[in-house]
Amino acid sequence: MFNFEKLDVYQLSKELSIELIKEANKFPFQYSRIRDQLLGAAISIPLNIAEGAGRLSKKDKTNFYRTARSSDYELYSIIDICDSLKLLNKVIYYDKIERIAKMLTCLIQSQK
Repeated sequence: MFNFEKLDVYQLSKELSIELIKEANKFPFQYSRIRDQLLGAAISIPLNIAEGAGRLSKKDKTNFYRTARSSDYELYSIIDICDSLKLLNKVIYYDKIERIAKMLTCLIQSQK
């Protein structure tokens, strides 16, 4: 087991990514661009957590954890747009996205 797999934030972000992949595959064809943005942001979070955990310096780790947090914020914005288009219900995802942001903030602060 890699050390990042033990992180709750990694597990939660992976779970959210899988949920969103399943939902995004149901989008009508005309929304393929927003689907791709949604998937890119969702997948970026656990990938950057994993990559950051693999770095040796605190500065490098922090950089990847910040990127993951930025992707989390981007993800919320995309889901907000999807909600307006009636593609997704943002209420379903808001708590997880907020928890991930808070967990990443703590992870970033722990590197100082």
